[in-house]
Amino acid sequence: MGTVATADPKTVDTVAPTVQCVAGTWLARTAGVRMKDVVVIGAGKIGATVAGLLASTDDYRVTLTDRSPEVLGNLDRNESIRFVAVDVEDSLKLVELLNGQFAVLNAAPFRLTNHIAEAARAAGTHYLDLTEDVVSTRRVKELAANANTAFIPQCGLAPGFVSIVAFDLAKGFEVIDSVRLRVGALPQYPSNALNYNLTWSTDGVINEYCEACEAIVNGVRREVSPLEEREEFSLDGVTYEAFNTSGGLGTLCDTLEGRVRTLNYRTIRYPGHAAIMRALLNDLRLRDRRDVLKDILEHAVPTTLQDVVIIFVTVSGRKKGHFVQETYANKIYSRDVDGRILSAIQITTAGAITTVLDLLATGKLPQVGFIRQEDIPLKVFLENRFGKVYAKPETSVPHQRSGGSGR
Repeated sequence: MGTVATADPKTVDTVAPTVQCVAGTWLARTAGVRMKDVVVIGAGKIGATVAGLLASTDDYRVTLTDRSPEVLGNLDRNESIRFVAVDVEDSLKLVELLNGQFAVLNAAPFRLTNHIAEAARAAGTHYLDLTEDVVSTRRVKELAANANTAFIPQCGLAPGFVSIVAFDLAKGFEVIDSVRLRVGALPQYPSNALNYNLTWSTDGVINEYCEACEAIVNGVRREVSPLEEREEFSLDGVTYEAFNTSGGLGTLCDTLEGRVRTLNYRTIRYPGHAAIMRALLNDLRLRDRRDVLKDILEHAVPTTLQDVVIIFVTVSGRKKGHFVQETYANKIYSRDVDGRILSAIQITTAGAITTVLDLLATGKLPQVGFIRQEDIPLKVFLENRFGKVYAKPETSVPHQRSGGSGR
Protein backbone atom coordinates (compact mmCIF):
# COMPACT_ATOMS: atom_id res chain seq x y z
CA MET A 1 0.00 0.00 0.00
CA GLY A 2 2.24 2.79 -1.25
CA THR A 3 -0.40 5.51 -1.52
CA VAL A 4 -1.68 8.02 0.97
CA ALA A 5 -5.44 8.32 0.99
CA THR A 6 -8.01 10.02 3.16
CA ALA A 7 -10.37 7.44 4.58
CA ASP A 8 -14.11 7.91 4.48
CA PRO A 9 -15.52 6.73 7.85
CA LYS A 10 -19.02 5.41 7.36
CA THR A 11 -19.77 3.21 10.33
CA VAL A 12 -19.97 3.98 14.03
CA ASP A 13 -17.32 2.60 16.43
CA THR A 14 -17.70 2.72 20.20
CA VAL A 15 -14.24 4.15 20.88
CA ALA A 16 -14.37 7.68 19.49
CA PRO A 17 -17.82 8.67 20.86
CA THR A 18 -16.73 7.53 24.33
CA VAL A 19 -13.64 9.67 24.10
CA GLN A 20 -15.69 12.70 23.25
CA CYS A 21 -17.98 12.20 26.26
CA VAL A 22 -15.09 11.68 28.64
CA ALA A 23 -13.10 14.52 27.18
CA GLY A 24 -15.95 16.91 27.88
CA THR A 25 -15.46 16.37 31.59
CA TRP A 26 -11.66 16.10 31.72
CA LEU A 27 -10.26 18.62 29.33
CA ALA A 28 -10.03 22.31 28.58
CA ARG A 29 -8.00 24.27 26.07
CA THR A 30 -4.57 25.40 27.33
CA ALA A 31 -4.45 29.19 27.34
CA GLY A 32 -1.66 30.78 25.31
CA VAL A 33 -0.62 27.57 23.52
CA ARG A 34 -0.46 27.57 19.72
CA MET A 35 -2.31 24.76 17.99
CA LYS A 36 0.11 21.98 17.02
CA ASP A 37 -0.07 19.38 14.26
CA VAL A 38 0.40 15.78 15.38
CA VAL A 39 0.16 12.36 13.76
CA VAL A 40 -1.10 9.30 15.67
CA ILE A 41 -0.04 6.02 14.03
CA GLY A 42 -2.20 2.98 14.70
CA ALA A 43 -6.00 3.20 14.74
CA GLY A 44 -6.68 0.44 17.24
CA LYS A 45 -8.42 1.03 20.56
CA ILE A 46 -5.46 2.87 22.09
CA GLY A 47 -4.56 4.92 19.02
CA ALA A 48 -8.16 5.96 18.38
CA THR A 49 -8.53 6.95 22.04
CA VAL A 50 -5.33 9.02 21.90
CA ALA A 51 -6.49 10.79 18.75
CA GLY A 52 -9.90 11.54 20.22
CA LEU A 53 -8.47 12.94 23.45
CA LEU A 54 -6.08 15.25 21.62
CA ALA A 55 -8.64 16.44 19.07
CA SER A 56 -11.18 17.29 21.76
CA THR A 57 -8.88 19.90 23.35
CA ASP A 58 -8.65 22.22 20.33
CA ASP A 59 -4.91 22.47 21.04
CA TYR A 60 -3.95 19.85 18.43
CA ARG A 61 -4.73 19.26 14.76
CA VAL A 62 -4.75 15.47 14.65
CA THR A 63 -4.07 13.07 11.80
CA LEU A 64 -4.89 9.44 12.63
CA THR A 65 -3.22 6.96 10.30
CA ASP A 66 -3.33 3.21 9.81
CA ARG A 67 -2.28 0.91 6.98
CA SER A 68 -5.88 -0.35 6.73
CA PRO A 69 -8.52 1.92 5.16
CA GLU A 70 -11.12 -0.52 6.52
CA VAL A 71 -9.99 0.03 10.11
CA LEU A 72 -10.12 3.79 9.65
CA GLY A 73 -13.47 3.56 7.89
CA ASN A 74 -14.99 1.72 10.85
CA LEU A 75 -14.18 4.54 13.27
CA ASP A 76 -16.81 7.10 14.13
CA ARG A 77 -16.70 10.24 11.99
CA ASN A 78 -14.89 13.06 13.79
CA GLU A 79 -14.49 16.37 11.98
CA SER A 80 -11.55 17.26 14.23
CA ILE A 81 -9.48 14.29 13.03
CA ARG A 82 -8.02 13.71 9.57
CA PHE A 83 -8.01 10.01 8.67
CA VAL A 84 -5.15 8.88 6.41
CA ALA A 85 -4.33 5.36 5.19
CA VAL A 86 -0.60 4.77 4.69
CA ASP A 87 1.77 1.82 4.92
CA VAL A 88 4.28 2.92 7.58
CA GLU A 89 6.84 0.50 6.15
CA ASP A 90 6.95 2.72 3.06
CA SER A 91 9.62 5.08 4.37
CA LEU A 92 9.20 7.77 1.71
CA LYS A 93 5.45 8.03 2.22
CA LEU A 94 5.82 8.06 5.99
CA VAL A 95 8.44 10.82 5.98
CA GLU A 96 6.19 12.80 3.63
CA LEU A 97 3.33 12.41 6.11
CA LEU A 98 5.47 13.51 9.08
CA ASN A 99 7.09 16.53 7.44
CA GLY A 100 5.99 19.73 9.16
CA GLN A 101 4.34 17.91 12.07
CA PHE A 102 5.10 18.84 15.66
CA ALA A 103 5.10 15.21 16.85
CA VAL A 104 4.27 11.65 15.93
CA LEU A 105 2.69 9.35 18.54
CA ASN A 106 3.39 5.71 17.71
CA ALA A 107 0.58 3.37 18.82
CA ALA A 108 1.46 0.72 16.22
CA PRO A 109 2.78 -2.82 16.95
CA PHE A 110 6.28 -2.87 18.45
CA ARG A 111 7.82 -4.44 15.33
CA LEU A 112 7.19 -1.14 13.49
CA THR A 113 8.96 1.03 16.07
CA ASN A 114 12.24 1.34 14.17
CA HIS A 115 10.54 2.34 10.91
CA ILE A 116 8.50 5.06 12.56
CA ALA A 117 11.31 6.41 14.73
CA GLU A 118 13.68 6.58 11.76
CA ALA A 119 11.06 8.46 9.74
CA ALA A 120 10.56 10.91 12.62
CA ARG A 121 14.30 11.57 12.70
CA ALA A 122 14.36 12.15 8.93
CA ALA A 123 11.35 14.49 9.09
CA GLY A 124 12.60 16.45 12.11
CA THR A 125 9.51 15.54 14.13
CA HIS A 126 9.26 14.86 17.87
CA TYR A 127 8.76 11.14 18.53
CA LEU A 128 6.74 9.38 21.27
CA ASP A 129 5.78 5.71 21.53
CA LEU A 130 4.21 3.03 23.74
CA THR A 131 6.62 0.16 23.11
CA GLU A 132 7.67 -2.29 25.79
CA ASP A 133 10.25 -3.86 23.48
CA VAL A 134 13.77 -3.43 24.88
CA VAL A 135 15.64 -3.81 21.58
CA SER A 136 13.44 -1.25 19.81
CA THR A 137 13.99 1.24 22.61
CA ARG A 138 17.75 0.90 22.24
CA ARG A 139 17.38 1.84 18.57
CA VAL A 140 15.26 4.87 19.50
CA LYS A 141 18.01 5.96 21.90
CA GLU A 142 20.56 5.71 19.10
CA LEU A 143 18.39 7.86 16.83
CA ALA A 144 18.05 10.49 19.57
CA ALA A 145 21.81 11.11 19.65
CA ASN A 146 22.50 14.58 18.21
CA ALA A 147 18.86 14.89 17.09
CA ASN A 148 17.22 18.29 16.85
CA THR A 149 13.98 16.95 18.28
CA ALA A 150 12.90 14.92 21.32
CA PHE A 151 12.66 11.12 21.32
CA ILE A 152 10.48 9.86 24.18
CA PRO A 153 9.79 6.11 24.06
CA GLN A 154 7.78 3.97 26.49
CA CYS A 155 5.13 6.59 27.28
CA GLY A 156 2.39 4.18 28.38
CA LEU A 157 1.50 2.56 31.69
CA ALA A 158 4.36 0.05 32.04
CA PRO A 159 6.83 1.01 30.85
CA GLY A 160 5.90 4.62 31.39
CA PHE A 161 3.93 5.94 34.32
CA VAL A 162 5.15 3.22 36.67
CA SER A 163 8.77 4.36 36.13
CA ILE A 164 7.80 7.93 37.01
CA VAL A 165 6.23 6.70 40.25
CA ALA A 166 9.15 4.46 41.17
CA PHE A 167 11.78 7.13 40.60
CA ASP A 168 9.77 9.72 42.50
CA LEU A 169 9.66 7.40 45.53
CA ALA A 170 13.35 6.48 45.19
CA LYS A 171 14.48 10.12 45.16
CA GLY A 172 13.30 10.49 48.75
CA PHE A 173 15.84 7.95 50.08
CA GLU A 174 19.40 8.67 51.13
CA VAL A 175 20.33 5.06 50.36
CA ILE A 176 18.11 2.92 48.11
CA ASP A 177 17.95 -0.80 48.87
CA SER A 178 15.19 -2.15 46.63
CA VAL A 179 12.73 -0.91 44.01
CA ARG A 180 9.95 -3.30 43.01
CA LEU A 181 7.37 -2.53 40.33
CA ARG A 182 4.18 -4.56 39.88
CA VAL A 183 1.54 -3.75 37.25
CA GLY A 184 -1.33 -5.65 35.68
CA ALA A 185 -4.33 -5.06 33.41
CA LEU A 186 -6.88 -7.69 34.44
CA PRO A 187 -10.49 -8.57 33.70
CA GLN A 188 -12.82 -7.61 36.52
CA TYR A 189 -14.73 -10.85 35.99
CA PRO A 190 -12.33 -13.68 34.99
CA SER A 191 -14.17 -16.72 33.68
CA ASN A 192 -11.67 -19.08 32.04
CA ALA A 193 -8.72 -21.25 33.07
CA LEU A 194 -6.25 -18.49 32.19
CA ASN A 195 -8.19 -16.09 34.42
CA TYR A 196 -7.54 -13.55 31.68
CA ASN A 197 -9.13 -11.61 28.85
CA LEU A 198 -7.37 -9.75 26.05
CA THR A 199 -7.36 -6.08 27.00
CA TRP A 200 -4.61 -4.75 24.72
CA SER A 201 -2.13 -5.85 22.04
CA THR A 202 -1.83 -9.64 21.72
CA ASP A 203 1.58 -9.19 20.11
CA GLY A 204 2.68 -7.08 23.06
CA VAL A 205 1.54 -9.65 25.62
CA ILE A 206 3.33 -12.49 23.83
CA ASN A 207 6.49 -10.41 23.45
CA GLU A 208 6.71 -9.58 27.14
CA TYR A 209 6.10 -13.24 28.05
CA CYS A 210 8.91 -14.45 25.75
CA GLU A 211 11.75 -11.94 25.86
CA ALA A 212 14.47 -11.73 28.51
CA CYS A 213 13.77 -9.38 31.43
CA GLU A 214 16.17 -6.78 32.78
CA ALA A 215 16.77 -6.61 36.54
CA ILE A 216 19.34 -5.67 39.15
CA VAL A 217 20.04 -8.55 41.54
CA ASN A 218 22.37 -8.06 44.52
CA GLY A 219 23.67 -4.90 42.89
CA VAL A 220 24.49 -6.59 39.57
CA ARG A 221 22.59 -5.85 36.37
CA ARG A 222 21.47 -9.03 34.66
CA GLU A 223 18.82 -10.68 32.53
CA VAL A 224 16.26 -12.98 34.13
CA SER A 225 13.78 -15.38 32.54
CA PRO A 226 10.19 -14.35 31.81
CA LEU A 227 7.32 -16.05 33.66
CA GLU A 228 9.66 -16.98 36.53
CA GLU A 229 10.15 -15.81 40.14
CA ARG A 230 6.42 -16.05 40.78
CA GLU A 231 5.00 -14.51 43.96
CA GLU A 232 1.54 -14.05 45.48
CA PHE A 233 -0.01 -11.14 47.33
CA SER A 234 -3.50 -9.97 48.24
CA LEU A 235 -5.02 -6.54 47.81
CA ASP A 236 -8.47 -5.60 49.08
CA GLY A 237 -9.20 -9.26 49.75
CA VAL A 238 -8.28 -10.47 46.24
CA THR A 239 -5.31 -12.78 45.67
CA TYR A 240 -2.95 -12.11 42.75
CA GLU A 241 0.22 -13.60 41.35
CA ALA A 242 3.12 -11.69 39.82
CA PHE A 243 6.02 -12.92 37.68
CA ASN A 244 8.84 -11.62 35.51
CA THR A 245 7.95 -10.08 32.16
CA SER A 246 10.04 -8.10 29.71
CA GLY A 247 10.21 -4.35 29.22
CA GLY A 248 8.31 -3.01 32.21
CA LEU A 249 11.33 -1.29 33.79
CA GLY A 250 11.88 0.98 30.82
CA THR A 251 15.22 2.72 31.36
CA LEU A 252 15.30 2.35 35.14
CA CYS A 253 18.19 -0.13 35.02
CA ASP A 254 20.29 2.53 33.30
CA THR A 255 19.19 5.17 35.79
CA LEU A 256 19.57 3.20 39.02
CA GLU A 257 22.50 0.89 38.24
CA GLY A 258 25.13 1.29 40.97
CA ARG A 259 22.60 2.89 43.33
CA VAL A 260 20.27 -0.01 44.22
CA ARG A 261 20.66 -3.60 45.43
CA THR A 262 17.39 -4.95 43.96
CA LEU A 263 15.36 -3.66 41.02
CA ASN A 264 12.72 -5.72 39.25
CA TYR A 265 9.43 -5.61 37.39
CA ARG A 266 6.67 -8.22 37.46
CA THR A 267 3.29 -8.44 35.77
CA ILE A 268 0.21 -9.03 37.92
CA ARG A 269 -2.29 -11.73 37.01
CA TYR A 270 -4.83 -13.90 38.82
CA PRO A 271 -3.33 -17.16 40.22
CA GLY A 272 -2.89 -20.00 37.73
CA HIS A 273 -2.16 -17.84 34.69
CA ALA A 274 1.62 -18.19 34.73
CA ALA A 275 1.57 -21.99 34.94
CA ILE A 276 -0.63 -22.31 31.85
CA MET A 277 1.41 -19.80 29.87
CA ARG A 278 4.64 -21.62 30.78
CA ALA A 279 3.09 -24.86 29.48
CA LEU A 280 2.07 -23.20 26.22
CA LEU A 281 5.31 -21.33 25.63
CA ASN A 282 7.87 -23.78 26.98
CA ASP A 283 6.40 -27.29 26.97
CA LEU A 284 4.52 -26.87 23.69
CA ARG A 285 7.28 -24.60 22.32
CA LEU A 286 4.89 -21.93 21.12
CA ARG A 287 7.48 -19.28 21.95
CA ASP A 288 9.02 -20.40 18.64
CA ARG A 289 5.65 -20.20 16.85
CA ARG A 290 4.27 -16.91 18.08
CA ASP A 291 1.92 -16.50 15.14
CA VAL A 292 0.25 -19.78 16.13
CA LEU A 293 -0.07 -18.67 19.76
CA LYS A 294 -1.53 -15.33 18.68
CA ASP A 295 -4.11 -17.10 16.54
CA ILE A 296 -5.06 -19.41 19.41
CA LEU A 297 -5.42 -16.58 21.93
CA GLU A 298 -7.41 -14.30 19.65
CA HIS A 299 -9.84 -17.06 18.70
CA ALA A 300 -10.24 -18.58 22.17
CA VAL A 301 -9.80 -15.75 24.69
CA PRO A 302 -12.41 -13.01 24.49
CA THR A 303 -11.61 -9.33 24.71
CA THR A 304 -13.21 -7.18 27.40
CA LEU A 305 -13.66 -3.53 28.25
CA GLN A 306 -14.53 -4.41 31.86
CA ASP A 307 -11.00 -4.40 33.24
CA VAL A 308 -8.98 -3.03 36.12
CA VAL A 309 -5.41 -1.73 36.10
CA ILE A 310 -3.41 -2.41 39.27
CA ILE A 311 -0.24 -0.43 40.02
CA PHE A 312 1.87 -1.39 43.03
CA VAL A 313 5.36 0.02 43.62
CA THR A 314 7.49 -0.42 46.74
CA VAL A 315 10.82 1.22 47.52
CA SER A 316 12.89 0.45 50.61
CA GLY A 317 16.08 2.01 51.91
CA ARG A 318 17.46 4.38 54.50
CA LYS A 319 16.07 7.71 55.56
CA LYS A 320 17.68 9.62 58.43
CA GLY A 321 19.47 6.47 59.50
CA HIS A 322 16.34 4.28 59.56
CA PHE A 323 15.49 1.39 57.21
CA VAL A 324 12.02 2.19 55.85
CA GLN A 325 9.67 1.25 53.01
CA GLU A 326 7.28 3.43 51.01
CA THR A 327 4.50 2.11 48.79
CA TYR A 328 2.36 3.43 45.96
CA ALA A 329 -0.78 1.38 45.30
CA ASN A 330 -3.60 2.26 42.93
CA LYS A 331 -6.48 0.60 41.13
CA ILE A 332 -8.02 2.19 38.04
CA TYR A 333 -11.24 0.74 36.67
CA SER A 334 -13.00 0.91 33.33
CA ARG A 335 -15.59 3.64 33.26
CA ASP A 336 -19.16 3.77 32.05
CA VAL A 337 -19.74 7.05 30.24
CA ASP A 338 -23.24 7.69 28.89
CA GLY A 339 -23.82 3.97 28.54
CA ARG A 340 -20.42 3.29 26.91
CA ILE A 341 -17.38 1.71 28.55
CA LEU A 342 -13.84 3.01 28.23
CA SER A 343 -11.45 0.30 29.44
CA ALA A 344 -8.93 0.91 32.19
CA ILE A 345 -6.04 0.11 29.86
CA GLN A 346 -7.36 2.66 27.35
CA ILE A 347 -7.66 5.26 30.10
CA THR A 348 -4.19 4.69 31.54
CA THR A 349 -2.25 4.16 28.31
CA ALA A 350 -3.84 6.97 26.31
CA GLY A 351 -3.78 9.25 29.36
CA ALA A 352 -0.05 8.70 29.83
CA ILE A 353 1.16 9.39 26.30
CA THR A 354 -1.10 12.42 25.89
CA THR A 355 0.25 13.80 29.16
CA VAL A 356 3.83 13.46 27.93
CA LEU A 357 2.92 15.16 24.64
CA ASP A 358 1.21 17.99 26.52
CA LEU A 359 4.28 18.52 28.71
CA LEU A 360 6.50 18.56 25.61
CA ALA A 361 4.19 20.98 23.78
CA THR A 362 4.09 23.42 26.71
CA GLY A 363 7.88 23.44 27.18
CA LYS A 364 7.89 21.48 30.43
CA LEU A 365 10.18 18.81 28.95
CA PRO A 366 13.47 19.14 27.03
CA GLN A 367 12.91 19.71 23.31
CA VAL A 368 15.87 17.66 22.02
CA GLY A 369 17.50 14.29 22.62
CA PHE A 370 16.51 11.13 24.46
CA ILE A 371 14.06 11.66 27.34
CA ARG A 372 13.49 8.96 29.94
CA GLN A 373 10.14 8.55 31.66
CA GLU A 374 11.81 9.05 35.02
CA ASP A 375 12.94 12.49 33.84
CA ILE A 376 9.30 13.57 34.23
CA PRO A 377 8.39 14.77 37.77
CA LEU A 378 5.41 12.86 39.17
CA LYS A 379 3.78 16.03 40.51
CA VAL A 380 3.96 17.70 37.10
CA PHE A 381 2.55 14.59 35.43
CA LEU A 382 -0.41 14.29 37.81
CA GLU A 383 -1.27 17.99 37.56
CA ASN A 384 -1.64 17.73 33.78
CA ARG A 385 -5.19 17.60 32.41
CA PHE A 386 -4.60 14.14 30.91
CA GLY A 387 -2.49 12.86 33.83
CA LYS A 388 -5.36 13.39 36.23
CA VAL A 389 -6.78 10.03 35.12
CA TYR A 390 -4.25 8.53 37.54
CA ALA A 391 -5.71 10.34 40.55
CA LYS A 392 -6.07 7.64 43.17
CA PRO A 393 -8.38 6.95 46.09
CA GLU A 394 -7.09 5.51 49.34
CA THR A 395 -5.95 1.96 48.64
CA SER A 396 -5.17 -0.87 51.03
CA VAL A 397 -1.53 -1.92 51.37
CA PRO A 398 -1.08 -5.39 49.82
CA HIS A 399 -0.21 -8.36 52.03
CA GLN A 400 2.49 -10.77 50.86
CA ARG A 401 1.24 -14.36 50.95
CA SER A 402 3.95 -16.62 49.61
CA GLY A 403 7.12 -16.84 47.56
CA GLY A 404 8.68 -13.98 45.69
CA SER A 405 10.80 -11.22 47.02
CA GLY A 406 9.15 -10.71 50.37
CA ARG A 407 8.08 -7.16 49.71
